[in-house]
Formats: sequence, structure tokens, C-alpha cells
Amino acid sequence: MSLRADYSTSALAAGILACFVGFASTFAVIVRGLTAVGASPAQAASGLLAVSVAMGLATIVMSLATREPISIAWTTPGAALLAGSSMVPGGFAGAVAAFIVCAGLILLAGQVRLLGRAVAAIPTPIANAMLAGVLLPLCLAPVRAVAATPAIGLAIVTAWLLVGKFNRLYAMPAAVLAAAIAIALTVDISGIKPSALWPVAVFVTPHFSMQGVIGLALPLFIVTMASQNIPGLAVLNLNGYYPDTTRVFTVTGLFSIAAAPFGSVAVNFAAITAAITAGADCHPDPRRRYWGTLVAGTGYVFYGLLAAAATAFMAAAPPLLIEAVAGLALLGAFGSSLMGAVSDPKEREAAVITFLVAATGVSWFGISGAFWGLVAGGAIHLLGKWRPPA
Repeated sequence: MSLRADYSTSALAAGILACFVGFASTFAVIVRGLTAVGASPAQAASGLLAVSVAMGLATIVMSLATREPISIAWTTPGAALLAGSSMVPGGFAGAVAAFIVCAGLILLAGQVRLLGRAVAAIPTPIANAMLAGVLLPLCLAPVRAVAATPAIGLAIVTAWLLVGKFNRLYAMPAAVLAAAIAIALTVDISGIKPSALWPVAVFVTPHFSMQGVIGLALPLFIVTMASQNIPGLAVLNLNGYYPDTTRVFTVTGLFSIAAAPFGSVAVNFAAITAAITAGADCHPDPRRRYWGTLVAGTGYVFYGLLAAAATAFMAAAPPLLIEAVAGLALLGAFGSSLMGAVSDPKEREAAVITFLVAATGVSWFGISGAFWGLVAGGAIHLLGKWRPPA
């Protein structure tokens, strides 16, 4: 079946919807995460540009190679992890080094199955608890925003609630639109220079350090694999697609490595947007649904060209307002991870300890709380398994 013959208007519509929802729902999380680890506005815009182009091109490459709706996205949980992390040695250059190491581990997971099994060996409740702990501070931001600026905060939350009542897919785009209107009406954006709206890729020379590898790269790799790749693969399997994970991890790892020096976080299997393009609403014929992901991939590249304008606009807004939008985008992920953390009574104590340590954001020896949460929860888990000799 030829590429042209596979085209359909339903796949076109599904692809447009997927890329719009995928970008508009969580780009604020990406920008917030990058700035939290030291990125300047120009570097944050470059990171958003690079990750958009990387996931767009990776989606196109995988869809054409397999003729399956393989949808690639940025690591939203990874960006949330960044937002809750402290800066590593070297500032943003140290974070970029962590991005490269994380991407290298994803690539390695595609070649060395032992690494994938090692990640899978981490108890799911503990991995979920780490993510929930990282997400908690951001998910509290909407409440803080309502308390600090009731009119603006309530307008954003109300838009999210009302639109979500009718269609959950459009809830976050509605909140982003409400925030954009509020910023335009209440914040002086006249100081934004036209040159700042043009997309520019900013190369950052990485600064490698042990603290960055242990405290940032490893947690990024774990949440990307556990909270993005595994659920994304499950969505495809549910719709009758069983892609070669070795190939996908290799491609996403290579694109992540190429984009990381420009400030990009990792790219991985998509989950929510994958459900849009892999389901029957995209096309009744499963063999023709890949057209939807081709359209979505092209859309991501286009949205990447708007990265500088979006970042400049956000930089002019109060940080709490941007955190509130990001927090709303992460409520679903927080709820799912929290439920997964405490669902198993046998692992509940270890999961709660992991959650509490990760949520504090405490940093010891320059290593973030996410890692120490894993260490603490892992220790409790192993202690629970240990039985003294008779």
C-alpha cells in the first residue's frame, strides 16, 4: 500500500489534534523545568525548539520505517523532575551533561537488555512514589496562585475545570489560553524584543560531574523509562501494535543525544497522544493509522519554530503563574503515580518513605532528593525482604 493511498482526512484530523494537545498541554512544564536547572530564557527557548524538532523527526522516522502509529513525545515527568531539582555543578551546562547521559542510557537500553531489566527490577510502587514526590511541589502551585492572585488564578483553574468537564483533551489548552490572556492583559510585554521571538538553537558545552550523573541523569532515565516508555508501549499494545523496543529506544536515544547539547530533555514513547493516533478514531484500518503520527510529527517541528515566542511570553509572566499552569498539566500524572505508589500494601511503607524524601527536595552532597528518595525507599524495601538467619 503506497504512502499516498494510505492518506485519510480522519488521520489528518487525529494528527493535528495529537500535536496540538501534546504541545499545548505541557510545554510550560518543559520551560519551567529547564529554567529551574539554570537555563536562561534563550537557552530555555533553544531547549524547547530542540526537543520539539527531535520528537517530531523521531515520530516521522519511526512511522515511515514501521508503517505503524509510533508517536514520540518529550519526557513530561522528566521535565517535572527538573522543576523540582536544584542546580548541579556547572549550572545549566551540568544539566545538559545529565541530558546527554540520560539519552546515552536510553540508547544503551536499546542495545543491552540487561539494563532494561535492571530498570524493570525497581519496584513499581517506589518508582511511582519518587515521581509523585517530585510532582507534589508543582501540583501545589495552582493553589498558591489562587491565594496570591485570586482573579488570575481562579480564571485559569476555572477554564481548566469547565472545558475539562466536556473534553479532558482540551482542558490544558484552555488553561494555557486563559493564562496567555491574563498575561497579555496584566503584564507589560512591550519590553520583549522582536529578535527574541525568532527561534535560535543555542549550543551549550556540557559540564560532566558525578553529582549531575547520580542526582539528575539517573533519576531522569528512571522516570522516562518507568513513566513514559512503559505506559506508551502499553497504549500501542492495547491497540494491536507491538513495535520493536530495541529499535525505538535506539532511535529515541540517538535523537535525544543529538538534541541534548541544545538544551533538550529526552524523547520517548508518547502515551496520551499515542491513544489519539493509534485508536480507531484515527482510521478504521490499523494499517493506515500511521498517517496520523506523520501529521503529528510534522506539527511538532512546526511548533518548535514557535518556541522562542512562547518562552519569551512566559518569561514576562510571574513565575508562580507559569508554575500554576504546569501544575495543572501534571495533576493527572501525580494522581496516577500516587495511586500506583500506595496500591500494594506490602510496598506501601517503602513507597511512602520514597515519596516524603523526594517531596522535600532535599539535596545532599549536591545530589537531588529524587535520588535520595530512591535510596531511602530501596533500603526500606530490602529491609522488608530480609529475614534474619534462624
